[in-house]
Amino acid sequence: MKNPLKLYCLNQEFKTRLIESRTRLYRIAYSWCHEHPLAEDLVQETLTKALKNSNQLRDHAAMDSWLFGILNNNWRDYLRRKKDLDNIDDVVLKSPLTPERQFERQEITTLVRKHMEELTIGQRQVLSLVDLQGFSYDEVAKALDIPVGTVMSRLSRARKQLAESLLEYQPVNNKETTRVIRRII
Repeated sequence: MKNPLKLYCLNQEFKTRLIESRTRLYRIAYSWCHEHPLAEDLVQETLTKALKNSNQLRDHAAMDSWLFGILNNNWRDYLRRKKDLDNIDDVVLKSPLTPERQFERQEITTLVRKHMEELTIGQRQVLSLVDLQGFSYDEVAKALDIPVGTVMSRLSRARKQLAESLLEYQPVNNKETTRVIRRII
């Protein structure tokens, strides 16, 4: 039979180390979930399980890794439970764009950049400052040190050339290009 005094001392040492570990457990739990109440709940559950299962701890020197293992298991259990509660219909999309629409927009952006490279440097400068940056004709004239009339004519020619180049672009209609695969038995 074990010495009751020695057993009592081990339990006291165990409880003291549990109390000392609480702050470290909380910091780790908070770094994982970034929610104060959830971190508190995870630590509380970890400490409760540690107290209930203290007889499973064989090596008191490995108590820290044992506690963090329990914390990790509690975190995983929480994530599993949470996963079941997320309803896809309740999820708010951050962007109303579908992947297909995003791809199409990226394709158009790439095409516009390509055709802007074909413009003269003067036309490119004026077009980018007026249409992309929102500068007024006077601001562009001052920035480039050219007359306002030159800004207007370069801008007009640049827009016309860019429009003609882009009119050749026709987006692919998925309905027309979709092919049906038939199964031959």
